[in-house]
Amino acid sequence: MDALYTAVATANGREGRAVSSDGHIDLPLAFPAALGGNGQGTNPEQLFAAGYAACFASAMGAIGRQEKIDVKDASVTAEVSIGKDTDGGFGLSVVMRVELPDHLQGEAGRELLEKTHAYCPYSKATRGNLPVELVIE
Repeated sequence: MDALYTAVATANGREGRAVSSDGHIDLPLAFPAALGGNGQGTNPEQLFAAGYAACFASAMGAIGRQEKIDVKDASVTAEVSIGKDTDGGFGLSVVMRVELPDHLQGEAGRELLEKTHAYCPYSKATRGNLPVELVIE
């Protein structure tokens, strides 16, 4: 792959800070309350969810333009869950909830989501590594 852009960020753990090289991201990090933390900062799961949702929505826009499908009223919500996996460590799972306009309900919407999932760089990176469920709303 020939890189067109490289994002750079530095973090020092779940109870520290995450800072991007350009300074646009400078966030306190904290364990969520559900994992025993104080919840007074963001966490890697939220950051991953935001990135995946944005990437998936952009990929859907690219597929829409390619196939001449109007997706301007669509929105994507990524739910990223963390939990114990079978080897005693932790694993992630994702539910992508895609709100589609009426003209994309049913088979047309399902086909759009499948094509988007095949195209999206985040989906490519996660394929075979964690479960991703696509839900049309």
